[in-house]
Amino acid sequence: MARRDYEDDPDAPTPNSLVPAASVVVVDGAGRILLQRRSDNGLWALPGGRMDLGESIGGCGVRETREETGIDIEITGIVGTYTDPGHVMAYDDGEVRQEFSICLLGRPLGGELRVSDESFEVGWFTPGQTDGLPMVPSIRKRVADWRSGRFPVVR
Repeated sequence: MARRDYEDDPDAPTPNSLVPAASVVVVDGAGRILLQRRSDNGLWALPGGRMDLGESIGGCGVRETREETGIDIEITGIVGTYTDPGHVMAYDDGEVRQEFSICLLGRPLGGELRVSDESFEVGWFTPGQTDGLPMVPSIRKRVADWRSGRFPVVR
């Protein structure tokens, strides 16, 4: 399903849903972060997605990271909360979602990198390597907040 992000755009469609979601900054022992290139918009992003009923936000982050990248993780902290009503995501099925995401911090426990139906590329990147990667502004904010080392951030 295709997705288009709008950030503070007066031409953005009106949201019709609000879905709790988790994203995860997974940091390995070398200080690199795990990113995926999303199949819905072609941009680099943190692993993450919508929280299921009966699931904790941490469990959501662990599940989404495994599903999207093949890496098993544990949650070690929180980077921040991101609930900007000016950021909406429009999907080709008619859903227009207002941002509601908690960005967690995690570390890898095992697994092997692999793509999924939601990603066509995954990899580990040094903080400096992320500067040149195409990302939506909301993901770039999360990476910048992690890089600043000041947690938690509420946006």
